[in-house]
Amino acid sequence: MEVIGTSGYFLAACAYAVFILLLLAARNKTLAGGLMLLAAILVFSSSLSAALQPKQGFSLLIVMAIETFKVAVWSLLIICTQSNITSVKAFISHPKVKQYLQVFSGLSVLCWGAALFIPESMKFLFSLFLLLNLWLLVLLEQLYRNADVKVKWAIWSLIIALGMATVFDFVLFAQAAMVNQLDFSYWYARGFITAIGMPLILVSTRRIKDWSVDVFVSREMVFYSSMLLISGVYLLLLAIAGYVINYFGGAWGDVISVAFIILGGCVLAALLITDRLRREVKVFITKHFFANKYDYRVEWLKSIEQLEIGENDDCYHTATNVICSSLNIHQGALIKKISSSHFQPLYQKNFELEQNELNFLVSVDEFCQQHGWIIDIRELAMVEDSYPGLELDARACEQKNIDIIIPIFMNKSVYGFFLLALPEEQGVLNWEDRDLLFSISKQLSNYLSLNEANESLAEAKQFDAFNRMSAFLVHDLKNIQAQLALINSNAKRHRDNPDFIDDVFETIESATGRLDKVLTQLRNKQVLESTKKSTDVQTLIQTVVEQRNVQLPHICVQLAIKQMISIDEERFSSVLNHLLQNAQEATIESGWVKISAERINNNLHIAIVDNGCGMSIDFIKNRLFKAFDTTKGNAGMGIGVYEAKQFVESIGGTLQVTSFENEGSIFTLVIPCGNND
Repeated sequence: MEVIGTSGYFLAACAYAVFILLLLAARNKTLAGGLMLLAAILVFSSSLSAALQPKQGFSLLIVMAIETFKVAVWSLLIICTQSNITSVKAFISHPKVKQYLQVFSGLSVLCWGAALFIPESMKFLFSLFLLLNLWLLVLLEQLYRNADVKVKWAIWSLIIALGMATVFDFVLFAQAAMVNQLDFSYWYARGFITAIGMPLILVSTRRIKDWSVDVFVSREMVFYSSMLLISGVYLLLLAIAGYVINYFGGAWGDVISVAFIILGGCVLAALLITDRLRREVKVFITKHFFANKYDYRVEWLKSIEQLEIGENDDCYHTATNVICSSLNIHQGALIKKISSSHFQPLYQKNFELEQNELNFLVSVDEFCQQHGWIIDIRELAMVEDSYPGLELDARACEQKNIDIIIPIFMNKSVYGFFLLALPEEQGVLNWEDRDLLFSISKQLSNYLSLNEANESLAEAKQFDAFNRMSAFLVHDLKNIQAQLALINSNAKRHRDNPDFIDDVFETIESATGRLDKVLTQLRNKQVLESTKKSTDVQTLIQTVVEQRNVQLPHICVQLAIKQMISIDEERFSSVLNHLLQNAQEATIESGWVKISAERINNNLHIAIVDNGCGMSIDFIKNRLFKAFDTTKGNAGMGIGVYEAKQFVESIGGTLQVTSFENEGSIFTLVIPCGNND
């Protein structure tokens, strides 16, 4: 074995002697060329001394000393290649070179000092070689993984040659560190490994003449290198643990240590293929070693600019465009939470979601209120238990083309959601995408809150103007009341036709009562209070219909309910009266108006249907529920439908409108019955 091993080292020495002559003939005066020449000389010296050592009988420490500097020079060559260091001045000042030299010097002095001055402490020296070879292995992996195709073609043979020798030395010195002595079966095989690698290194040397290789250090590179480094440290700890078990385990030590190392290897393999560990390591590396994917200053300024130059006065339109542009997507929707079970689309960009399709947001609302997470539907479908406790049908969301659900918080409660559709080629959101969307959604929640507050302030000012105007109306209405009262007081002198005159007087008295009620409401517009009481819905509807049927077309009643609910009877009656009046005024006298009521799932459903002129979708969306916006000119105030919607929503209900131009309209009131019977 000694003869074979010596022959291998002689072969390696001869091979590198030829390699040194070729390098000298090439006259490469670059820094990398000098390091390559120095590395070749050290390999030649190491191989020659290893070949002569058995016969000459000098200490093997001489070979190990040369090997120490050889590994260092190879590592520095790889660092220079990777960082494109081309001058001695840059080499001396480069932070990576400084870091390597400091660590290398410290470890070498410590381990060599222990090996020379502490008896039976060669394991420290073996550990030094173990760490240096692991470091070189990581550098090789980084260099190759992040090189482009052309560079990979040039350096692949160098990577194979050095990688083969490094892995072999790692195994050799790992075993030596465990048993505190070299296994000469492996030691003598090193010469052949070294000799085989020389032609491969020569190929790369000829392909990269100036050794100026620009290598981009990507996040993926650092991730895989970190995983490799973690694996090496883990295996080193396993080897040490195996040695301890073998040392204290007596006759069973070998068996137990082998079983322990096999089990540890299985655990390492399981950890390395676990997605959760890989994700956590990748996020840690990205957060602590790289700049952010997004420049938040740029993103913040961009969103502010979009808010300022928004062409549409609709703040919901602008907010949706901003959140979509953050990820450069073209489908999004802004959904507002009306109540715990009702959600209303405020704006949709290339979406066509109906209000009755948003029931799935009930469970999303509860989940986001607890966790505040952005929900990635694709991650929910692919990764089991990625959103613990969330009950959501991912397939149904995908059918509606909903990929991302972003909660909008105002005053620590959910205001609504942004629903986004992502391109098919885009993967699941990473932590940086989520952070960006969170920051933008917070900015937009403030924007929406400010705009809604401004709208409320504007409405309050309009109501204030309305109240001031009411004072003049009250004065005028008083005059009308006095005139009607005067007619009524003089009616006894005009009884030529008793039946006719009685009807006239009855009408006048009714009008007088109604005017008194209008006056009272106008005087107390700002101090009206809700007075709830148990009300018979059927009787109330019939009473309102009788009042309205003095006008054509007559209203047809279809009631299938005998329901008592607690409600403000006066305001509820006024709402029904106004909606029925609108239906009659929108319908010709030969047309029809219907009102129906029924109880569904503990809710009172009232539908007012007509076949009148109908309304356009744009009118319903932008004008119908807007205060002081009327199509009746001076005949209307434009607050009837607005007050109807406000009243119904204030008691937890909804007012929905469906209309088609020239066909008719349907107003549907859904009012919770509570625990009333």
